[in-house]
Amino acid sequence: MTFDATATGPSIGPSVAEILQSHASGSGSPTKTAARVADAIAARGDDGTWLSTVPREKLLAAAEAVEQRPGARTLPLYGVPFGVKDSIDVAGVPTTLSCPDYAYIPAATAPAVQRLLDAGALYVGKTNLDQFATGLNGTRTPYTVPRSVYGNDMISGGSSSGSALTVALGQVPFAVATDTAGSGRVPAALNGVVGFKPSRGLISTVGLVPACKSLDCITVMAGSIDDTDRVLEVVIGRDDRDSWSRDRGPRHDGRSIRVGLPAPDELDFFGDAEMQTAHLAFRDRISRTEAIVDAPLAPFLAAGALLYSGPWVAERLVEFADFLAAKPDSIFPVVRDILRSGEKYTAVDAFAAQQKLQDLKAEVARLWEHMDVLVVPTIGTTFTVDEVVARPIDCNTMLGHYTHFGNLLDLNGIAVPVGHAADGRPLSVMILGPALSDDTVLTLAARFLDEPRTTSTLPAGAQHKHSAPTTLTEEHS
Repeated sequence: MTFDATATGPSIGPSVAEILQSHASGSGSPTKTAARVADAIAARGDDGTWLSTVPREKLLAAAEAVEQRPGARTLPLYGVPFGVKDSIDVAGVPTTLSCPDYAYIPAATAPAVQRLLDAGALYVGKTNLDQFATGLNGTRTPYTVPRSVYGNDMISGGSSSGSALTVALGQVPFAVATDTAGSGRVPAALNGVVGFKPSRGLISTVGLVPACKSLDCITVMAGSIDDTDRVLEVVIGRDDRDSWSRDRGPRHDGRSIRVGLPAPDELDFFGDAEMQTAHLAFRDRISRTEAIVDAPLAPFLAAGALLYSGPWVAERLVEFADFLAAKPDSIFPVVRDILRSGEKYTAVDAFAAQQKLQDLKAEVARLWEHMDVLVVPTIGTTFTVDEVVARPIDCNTMLGHYTHFGNLLDLNGIAVPVGHAADGRPLSVMILGPALSDDTVLTLAARFLDEPRTTSTLPAGAQHKHSAPTTLTEEHS
């Protein structure tokens, strides 16, 4: 396949900081911002990004209501527009999971979304996804199949396809997504935006329809690390209704970050020479500026192999078994086959896999004694829509090669756009760290993007009550 090096790529719009500044100065306002967003969405038409949007007049009215709130201009996200993946509840708005027959209208808004609304953010609509959040490619939807902003019929990535696109198209500065096996990081990579998956439990998953409840994370898509930081400071918070909820870890203490890099021959680009060359060139660049240590990739990949070739696929049936039995023809064929594959596993299989995973967790924990983060490709190659339709399982497995193990091993991770391959396709690297090292991962991501970031310049309220450990490994060893 060939790709056009002049393809458009992302057109990131005004940042959160820029929007807030315009609203504060009076050069802009939430209603003007809402009108711009509505016009931008209308101009695109049905391109597969959104499944539903707030009608223009209602969006302008909501923006005006934000303007009238007491102390509105002091709100951390005053009038900032955002999108929500359509597996997350917004009261009164259908939650469809890209399956019309499954749709329901929730009475309550998910706490993570409510925190954004309380902070003055402006809800714009629900974004497209691979049905039941099952897939990394964006083609498993009965609605319009979205494409990457890089054109050439490249897939958008999934399952959080629309969330990545609405940021990459410049319609909103951030969107709320999810990531169980890479669903936030893969579409971010394919559309040239930032996709951050925090440590599991930092953002409440109440109001999220589970894919695999023990692994699910609500995530953030954004155009920069600063935008990501500003959103995280609002949405992160303990929720005792979420059994996996936990407090945020320490802030990065400013010390050198030890970057683990696997040996080049451990990396797989699936025959994609351009992506291989581009990634290795980026590694060479950071090797001149960062403290590099060798990091074996094998235990990470072994954990990732358990996700879809092991009993965790059966966890999807906890949520969807009844619907699968009652309305199998309402489910996208590939998704239906994946759900049914979970029926073959036994309790013995589940315990055997849990024991194997625990062994791998112990092995990986020892690696964190010598490194603070692991840097790998976010994706090893890209695909067109036709290629994914022809080989849905194989392509999806390749897309998740570097992401599947993240939540199984209790890691946090971020997809960072760092350039392009020689043929113009997006190059993204993923920074992974152990649980609760989120701030260290974000610090290195900002460095990769040449963004200034210190704890003193984070948004108001960003300093966490926990003190930093003497070294990162003392916290996590």
